Amino acid sequence: MKIFRKYFNLSGIEFDENLGINILNLGHNIHPMNIPYPDLRHPDSYYFDWEIGRSLKEFQIIYISKGEGYFEASGLPPQLIEGGTIILLYPGVWHRYRPNESTGWEEYWVGFSGTYARYLLEQECFSPQNPIIKVGFDNEFLATFSRLIENVEAKEDSYRKLSSFHLIHLLGIVYSSALLSNQKLSKKEELINEMRDEIHKRWNSNIDFENLSAQFNVSYVWFRKTFKEVLGTAPNQYHLMLKIRKADQLIQETNLSLSEIAFQSGFESEFYFSRIFKQKMGYNSSEVRKRQKL
Repeated sequence: MKIFRKYFNLSGIEFDENLGINILNLGHNIHPMNIPYPDLRHPDSYYFDWEIGRSLKEFQIIYISKGEGYFEASGLPPQLIEGGTIILLYPGVWHRYRPNESTGWEEYWVGFSGTYARYLLEQECFSPQNPIIKVGFDNEFLATFSRLIENVEAKEDSYRKLSSFHLIHLLGIVYSSALLSNQKLSKKEELINEMRDEIHKRWNSNIDFENLSAQFNVSYVWFRKTFKEVLGTAPNQYHLMLKIRKADQLIQETNLSLSEIAFQSGFESEFYFSRIFKQKMGYNSSEVRKRQKL
């Protein structure tokens, strides 16, 4: 597959209202680690400051194929974004996102508008309150996106119409993924997700998982086994990684000392925090702070 590192802006081109969906911009970028985000080549009209965030006049699909980072939107808690995730942006909804400095990420995006676009994204499986869709590494999505960029780059006859068809195909893939992710969960998955939400609410506290199990009227043995079955990791390790990632975010976004961050993240000492951080993340917490000052 051809690798693109380009930004295409089509907003100044006359729309064909008969298409029902019109592409305004699209692109692909590999944002390396330890580099401020957004990329300096980001178009001025879409550039944003993390502290301020932004809202758009259009719909956008953003696909993070590699790396990880953070996403926030109006009315939603901060969310960790991992490779294989699609973010849906809706007109007028405040948001902000950026990669983790220690990983960077690879991103694809397309902005669009039109009556058919609005019809699709108003379907029940889509919602501004649930803008994150995990699709994994999807070859069909990436191949379709490559054809879309190639078509826009070539600007041959009828490229606008062909581009709209490619975008509709992309939306079909996203729609299918959303339907699958919204399928009714089993009772045990629903319960584990409720217990996971409770862990997130108390992320910087010492959680007694036996008490948590009793709170939800299940045995601790059942909870520990089923949690790992549903989420792929043990409850204590899930909680530990949640604290580590939250601490990493605090290091990048605040001026708190490492000692203060260790305390606020629920660790018994800065020494223990630093040791576990290095063990889990593969680099020292102090390195993140040093990079901020460069």
